[in-house]
Amino acid sequence: MNVTINGQPERIVPGTIEEMVCRKGLQPEALVVEHNQEVVPRERWSHIALQEGDVLELLRFVGGG
Repeated sequence: MNVTINGQPERIVPGTIEEMVCRKGLQPEALVVEHNQEVVPRERWSHIALQEGDVLELLRFVGGG
């Protein structure tokens, strides 16, 4: 399935946002996901099935100081 992640076309296995995050090895507790221009709360990731052509922005929190 083809989607756009952070402005780049990417081919992924069909599934939910939660499954995609896990497959990518990302830390959910440090991640914000925007799906088709809407921020999705982490508790809803397992309820949203990704579709062909979806646009995602994956934003990671980075500590510093």
